[in-house]
Amino acid sequence: MFKFNSFCHKTLIYYLNGLTLLSPNPNPLLFSLHFCTNTSDSTSFAVSYLINNFGFSPKSAPKLCSTYNVRFKTAQKPDSVLNFFRNHGFSDTQLRHIIAKSPWLLSCNPSKRVLPKFEFFLSKGASNSDIVNIVSKNPAVLSASLENRIVPAYELVYRFLQSDKDTIALLKYNPTIFGTSYVVDNIKVLTESGVTDSNIARSLRTWIKLFYRTDLHELVEELKDLGFDPSRSIFTIALIAKTSITKTLWKEKVDVFKKWGWSNEDALKAFRKQPHCMLTSIDKINLVMSYWVNQLGWDALAIAKTPRVFGASLEKTIIPRASVVQYLLKKGLLNKEASLTSPLVVTEKIFLDMYINRFKEESSYLLKLYEEKQNLAQTTEETGMI
Repeated sequence: MFKFNSFCHKTLIYYLNGLTLLSPNPNPLLFSLHFCTNTSDSTSFAVSYLINNFGFSPKSAPKLCSTYNVRFKTAQKPDSVLNFFRNHGFSDTQLRHIIAKSPWLLSCNPSKRVLPKFEFFLSKGASNSDIVNIVSKNPAVLSASLENRIVPAYELVYRFLQSDKDTIALLKYNPTIFGTSYVVDNIKVLTESGVTDSNIARSLRTWIKLFYRTDLHELVEELKDLGFDPSRSIFTIALIAKTSITKTLWKEKVDVFKKWGWSNEDALKAFRKQPHCMLTSIDKINLVMSYWVNQLGWDALAIAKTPRVFGASLEKTIIPRASVVQYLLKKGLLNKEASLTSPLVVTEKIFLDMYINRFKEESSYLLKLYEEKQNLAQTTEETGMI
């Protein structure tokens, strides 16, 4: 038989009364009396509070209290914390999520640990709803030191984005950016390697995942060894390609290129010229190569020299323009030594001037051929959308 001390008796009564703040009262039979006899009063009360008010299981509640050192002897402290968050616009659903991730908040002094961070973000133009959004997505941001981590990280990111609005927008999109040292450390890696501020800003806006890599320094050195210049924008594109494709997928894409007649060196040269080519899906690589080799009868190595071709739409650009070039070659109007890929990567105006309008007698037919192929692509696209 268990012998209850006075606190344990009060805790059990508190539990059975179902003083729920956020969730339906769980089954009281699930409550483990073990915590009343083998843990401190403050920890036992915190455990029962998590079970009773948030629906945590008797197994997970003590683990959370132990991991995050959650202790309080009465409901006054945690109740005041919850009221603090409610007064700042947090819903009960959001509070459940936040406490599940950061239960230590229940035993903190929110005026000292939380409010200064709210005030800092507000001073930078964040709205109350922005703060609710940021904290709900990543409660851990509240555990980061304001002076030692959040402010320095904010100021560093602001240096590149040059806008409080953009910096807050980035924080809303990825709240972990100021709660980890990875971002700051990796920005320093890029700046020390010679990457320009404008390219870092572009990467922050378009590929934030880049700044969470633990091997960024090694990747930067690898690209430099391949001949990429960190001060050029192509360097960051290559870095994005390297960080967004697994080694396995990278090898699979190289194998696809080799299937169409490229060598490892051809693939590497193509990557140096246009890193985007490695971001092309395997399906598109095969479709472009199949059309180029099997339908047009052209050499696949031509694309290795102008890998920008993979960035063009097969239906809207490659097929219509290649059809025009094929006709010009057939009629002897285009030098056989002329580039087959250039017509596919130039602007629309240059293509019309160089490959249609300049051939006065054939221009009407060429324009008709070109537009028919484009219309066919449009029709195919619309049909596919239905």
